[in-house]
Amino acid sequence: MKRTIKYLAGAALIVALVAAMACGQEEPPAPAAVEPTAAVTPTDVMEATAAPTATEATSMDTQGGGRLDAVRARDKVICASRNDVPGYGYVDDSGNNVGFDIDLCRALAAAVLGDPNKIEIRLITAAERGPTIQSGEVDMLVRTVTWTTSRDAQWGNYAQTMFYDGQGFMVRKDLGVSSALDLGGSSVCVTLGTTTELNLQDFSNQNGLNLEVLTFEDTPAVVAAYESGQCDAFTNDRSQLAALGTGLQNRADHVILPETISEEPLGPVVPHGDDQWFDIVKTVMGILIYAEAYGVNSGNVPSAATGDTKVDRLMGLEGAFGQETLGLSETAAQDVIRAVGNYGEIYSRNLGPDGIDLPRENGRNALWANAPCQDCPKGGQIYAAPLR
Repeated sequence: MKRTIKYLAGAALIVALVAAMACGQEEPPAPAAVEPTAAVTPTDVMEATAAPTATEATSMDTQGGGRLDAVRARDKVICASRNDVPGYGYVDDSGNNVGFDIDLCRALAAAVLGDPNKIEIRLITAAERGPTIQSGEVDMLVRTVTWTTSRDAQWGNYAQTMFYDGQGFMVRKDLGVSSALDLGGSSVCVTLGTTTELNLQDFSNQNGLNLEVLTFEDTPAVVAAYESGQCDAFTNDRSQLAALGTGLQNRADHVILPETISEEPLGPVVPHGDDQWFDIVKTVMGILIYAEAYGVNSGNVPSAATGDTKVDRLMGLEGAFGQETLGLSETAAQDVIRAVGNYGEIYSRNLGPDGIDLPRENGRNALWANAPCQDCPKGGQIYAAPLR
């Protein structure tokens, strides 16, 4: 009641001031006496203040110079990812969270902090990906995230496609099917809140398959349900089917069907609202790609000019590609490649021969530079904006 009286008195005073000015009065009429008000406590302020929106939270988290300054102040990069899929994000024999997605986070830390180990991995479910990046609580989301137009608009900015995938199906051989089109009436397990779930429903509707869709909160639950016989098949990106298949008790009893029913471009996502940070992440992904294209790997990073203009520019030895504007050191690419290797090295140890052994040669995840120009539409699609 006291606050209401104080508000009304204040409003009356404002009206009087306006009237006085309009009439040329030198002094406004004195305000009416009001009942003394109680002191405002911190609790009162908190109750009267609305909770910040996701955008406001992001802004507050990066006040004073943007996300780059916030990252350097806390001395670590926070990435939302996973530890449950071999190749992408999993726990190795030494207890370390490793994988393709984890290496992308490490590359970013090497670029902005000079140390690939200055990272924090926030483990989240598939359903938590959108809210997590929207809130701005992490610096990068890198958890096998498919780039779609609605996610780009609602979740955050997609920095760069780092792996081209497509959705498929795994079934037991004794089910007796050789095509996804033979799954009519079957039960299929899928992860809740994913494009995989939406693609599955589209595929069922378009082909009149009347599939029984069983959803689970996370990928391990999907695999467990499939292996226990709760469903006839499970669906995911084909690379993840290959990765998850390595954990099945009798892998030879299962087969991945030949159909690919979707396009799944995967890459890191950053919160909306900080163009510099967005550009930094895009550039770091480009450093990985161009280092492979130029033949620079973790074992041969030059520290003096080589005479190769492109290599010298990339390594910060002669010329520049915008490092100063981005807030990076001139030799940031040297730090990145020494720490994690180039794109091909990251692929090889996680997804290639040293990892889950997904073929890359002559596929979409080969470098664009490895395909003759006339074959470019059929050749490699790993490509980034020129670093110059």
